[in-house]
Formats: sequence, structure tokens, C-alpha cells
Amino acid sequence: MNEILPLMRRAAGSTTELVRAIGDDRLGLPTPCAEYDVKALLNHMEWGASLFESVAAGGPFVPPKQEYTGDFPERAGRMLAVYERPEAWEGVSEAMGGLPRAVLANMALTDLVAHGWDLSRATGLDWEVDEETAALLLAFATQMAPRGREQGAFGAEVPVPDDAPALDRFLGLIGRDPAWKP
Repeated sequence: MNEILPLMRRAAGSTTELVRAIGDDRLGLPTPCAEYDVKALLNHMEWGASLFESVAAGGPFVPPKQEYTGDFPERAGRMLAVYERPEAWEGVSEAMGGLPRAVLANMALTDLVAHGWDLSRATGLDWEVDEETAALLLAFATQMAPRGREQGAFGAEVPVPDDAPALDRFLGLIGRDPAWKP
């Protein structure tokens, strides 16, 4: 089984706990993703979990969903269940332009961590990521950021000091300002 899977489990667990703690009174708050408030970001995360579930299983690209349903924890659980299967890590995904499925797993982890951070900053609720995950994502983002920016998945790089924590450097690479406050 891929070494990323335990990191995905931890990130999904902490992000799911955070999502469950968000009350309806926080759904309209702004997030570091300028185009999303908390509710729209949660809707995006629900879609992302379903998308990664589908492509990890060899399925089609899932179009973005239109309505927030409040079921991110269940969707994240189904996504992780697919990644428990060895075949989820093998080959490429035709639905995602021929990207290797292992790269897509890194993208799913990126989504879990980046959006967990986004929600934590937006709502003021606690959320953490371990150093191992942050370091892996920093290495991944270093390789993928140019392509991610070209495809609109990442924003313009935000300068972050070289001696900043790995999470902050990862966030800067994907276009987040680690100092963002609502």
C-alpha cells in the first residue's frame, strides 16, 4: 500500500473533525479562497472528495456539484475506502488527462490539507497537520505548482521565508498567504 495513505487518513480525520465543528452561523464567513465563503468551500470539498473517489476507482471525471449537502465526512470516508485498494494507486486516470493515480492521491491530500487550513483560518476553529504531511506536500507542490497554476488549481505564489515551517511554505507555493486573517 502506498506510503501516502496514512497521511491521507490523518488529514481526512482532522479535516472531517473540523467540518463537523462548523455551525450554520459560520457558513457565510470569508475564506482564504477569495471566490468561496465557508459554505461554498465545503461544497467544493464535497465535490473534490467525490471526484477523487471516482478517479481512484478508475471512474469518470465528476462534474462540480451545484448544491451544498453537508455530507463531506461521508464523501471523504468513501474516498479513503477506495484508496485502501491497491489498484487505486496503479496506472493512470484517463478522466484526469492521463495523470498517474499516485499523483492524483497527492492532489487529494493537497485538497484535504489546503482546505482544512482554509476552513480553520476562516472559522477560527482548531485544526492541525503533522510535519510529515506538510513536508511531503511541500515537495509535491514544488514540483506541481507551475502546472497547477497553469490549470487554475493554484493561485500565484505568495512569498514565504525559506526558514518558515513546511506548511507555510506549501501554502505559499499554492497561492495561500499563511498570514491570512478574516
